[in-house]
Amino acid sequence: SVAHGKFSPYTHFDQKKFLCKEEAINPNQQRWKPLAPPTDPVDFIDGLEPFLRNGSPQNSGSIVYLYSASSSMKGRCFSSADGDFLIVPQDGSLLVTTEFGKLEISPSEIIVIPRGIKFFIELLSSHATGYAIENFGEPFEIPSLGPIGANGLANPRHFFAPVAHFEKASTPFVWVHKFQDHLYKADLDHNPMNVVAWYGNYYPYKYDLKLFNTIGTVSFDHPDPSIFTVLTSPTQTPGLANVDFVIFPERWMVAEGTFRPPYYHRNIMSEYMGLITGMYDAKSDGFVPGGGSLHNAYSAHGPDKNTYQKAISETLKPVKQEGTLAFMFESSQVFKPTQNPTLDDLEDTKYQDCWKGLEMADF
Repeated sequence: SVAHGKFSPYTHFDQKKFLCKEEAINPNQQRWKPLAPPTDPVDFIDGLEPFLRNGSPQNSGSIVYLYSASSSMKGRCFSSADGDFLIVPQDGSLLVTTEFGKLEISPSEIIVIPRGIKFFIELLSSHATGYAIENFGEPFEIPSLGPIGANGLANPRHFFAPVAHFEKASTPFVWVHKFQDHLYKADLDHNPMNVVAWYGNYYPYKYDLKLFNTIGTVSFDHPDPSIFTVLTSPTQTPGLANVDFVIFPERWMVAEGTFRPPYYHRNIMSEYMGLITGMYDAKSDGFVPGGGSLHNAYSAHGPDKNTYQKAISETLKPVKQEGTLAFMFESSQVFKPTQNPTLDDLEDTKYQDCWKGLEMADF
């Protein structure tokens, strides 16, 4: 891996997209429409769109991306010295070839690629869209299960690592490398996926979100949303996360005497939400697969008017929430918009209208 050309700036990508747009920071609830599939051939690297960020590669924080690609990475590989990449496909399957081997992922699965590891992505369909987060902080880990015990949430046995795959070909490659929020490129005279064997605990892995053992109440009220945490990047403060990756999958709703949708709240954590498939149970309209929403620290949020009206009037009986998979990147640091113009182009400027006309429940 030491045999490569000299790095030079990668000019095909607007580096300003990594920077904060300080004048656009505000406490409003925000929502965005999905990225459209590209009309021209665009691979994963050039299809990455940095949307939100906090912190710095020198300490902690993250960058939230959307991606939209229409071609495989040919003769190119990518790595980041800044953070681990967690990729969440929304549409289209991916074959991810890493220095450790190959992993195939589809919507409802995720992959985590540690910082510094080279990889390239091939599309297994005509196009692919999804989400990603680059984690500058501590590596992702399974959260502490506490009183839940050994059998709940994401089980370690369901995480899969690649089998070593050696590429002997001397095909030239271009290596695109992210370093301190800048992209650089270097020429390679060989295929970099040439690791013959590996061992240890620093490796890429995938996880099928359908295997998540969902925990919920079987009596009344709501447990804290932390029960939906798949992976967490901890901080030095116990219980405070740099980034949590949380999902809201299919599940039974059986609480009695309870307002069942996610309740209205404000909290210290900043929450970016995305939707992989179906409909999120707090929003009946406007929040669509491939889109996203942001509720920063202490910005109030909760169900839209239609969901509220239905929840306060329906007869409570066991109901299965089917055909849905939403997720959340939750951080103890405020998410700030980047200087990416796509952010403004996709914003739903009427998002707040979904709460207009809320009336007090009849007690």
